[in-house]
Amino acid sequence: MALTRRQWLGGVAGLAALGVGAGGAARYWLGRARPGAGHDYVLVAAPLAMELVSGRLSEAWAFGGSVPGTELRARQGDWLRVRFINHLPVPTTIHWHGIRLPLEMDGVPYVSQLPVLPGEYFDYRFKVPDAGSYWYHPHVASSEQLGRGLVGPLIVEEREPAGFAHEATLSLKTWHVDEQGAFLPFMVAREAARNGTLGRLATVNGITRPTVDLPAGQIVRVRLLNLDNTATYRINLRGAAEGRLYALDGNPIRPRALGQDYWLGPGMRACLAVKMPPEGQEVALRDGSMRLGTLRAVAHAGPAGEWPAPLPPNPVAEPDLASAEVLNFNVEWVGSVSATGDNGRPPSLWQINGQAWDVTDKTCADRPIARLVRGKSYIFELKNMTQYQHPIHLHGMTFKVIASSRHSIEPYFTDTYLLGKHERAQVALVADNPGTWMFHCHVVDHMETGLMAAIEVA
Repeated sequence: MALTRRQWLGGVAGLAALGVGAGGAARYWLGRARPGAGHDYVLVAAPLAMELVSGRLSEAWAFGGSVPGTELRARQGDWLRVRFINHLPVPTTIHWHGIRLPLEMDGVPYVSQLPVLPGEYFDYRFKVPDAGSYWYHPHVASSEQLGRGLVGPLIVEEREPAGFAHEATLSLKTWHVDEQGAFLPFMVAREAARNGTLGRLATVNGITRPTVDLPAGQIVRVRLLNLDNTATYRINLRGAAEGRLYALDGNPIRPRALGQDYWLGPGMRACLAVKMPPEGQEVALRDGSMRLGTLRAVAHAGPAGEWPAPLPPNPVAEPDLASAEVLNFNVEWVGSVSATGDNGRPPSLWQINGQAWDVTDKTCADRPIARLVRGKSYIFELKNMTQYQHPIHLHGMTFKVIASSRHSIEPYFTDTYLLGKHERAQVALVADNPGTWMFHCHVVDHMETGLMAAIEVA
């Protein structure tokens, strides 16, 4: 039975504070705490009854008693230590999206760890090398687990102050619910073979069309996180405000005007600097023509803010393009929208270089699509041979976008690139993190119907 937030805070969170799982013990332990400054959290995943539709309760799943989950914060270069306790009725994990970390902390079942069973816990410990906006989510039964609400922001603050006196984190997500608040199917095969199965109800920080109060006349750092299963947002601002992009997917860029729209695919993040208008005026945060929420300017006594300097770069290795080996990755459609799968296996609808990932096969990662030499530079030639967009995400490493057949590129580092329909793009990286890493589309039901592969670095 799902708990209300009040029951959750009084009961499950109390167990979490003691570090006790329902089963009383863990199957495995990662050893002693490592030295160095850090941030310690106990994070519980449990059912939560939440009001998505007015007057109706939906049986969601939540990290930390809220959807999106507890905002975790750490400082660049420090250790992040999270004891994760599973009070769900199903096994799960946590993947730390965009963080360059050791393989054993990456949260992929049967690749980096065993699933955390109901009543058990797992200790995640890793350094956070890069500042920026990141997020966390399971990598088990992703359509349902993310769809029910198991998503949350992870903010890594710069080592030194970045010049922003004010900030807000806005997590974007749609929900697969009907008018009564009951969950609808998270993946429909016919839609998974197209753009993905879209939710019906759009929210910001779990609320439909919220109003967010921000200080009038000030420059506010607005962290936008797309935590959705499938939706790509066309982000724009309408009203007496100016917006500039300062970082994409956790990595700083040369500040530039937001422009008419910025396309934010599933798993992607954008750091905006928004100059708020005078007190009482409003700014519409929109997805194309649809209002997602309202930024309202409220009284502030201080002087008008100034645009901060560009954010300091993260310590990501620069690929050597002259010596880089080129690898081709073709994103393809299998070609059958009628495929339904069998014996609990999702249909096979998508593939990379002719190989479709089977999420029910625990040995898929034993057959990587590419083997990279540690320390060597590579250029990935990404070719989308379909008429649908695919946000391509790589675990464990950061790559640099260097070219596109559809638009001019000012090169930048990222972990997720929105590959447009029939687009050909080049991204480059240094293979500097050993392990077997997932490489997949972050439209979750594309991933679960074949659009994923493993890349090995050794």
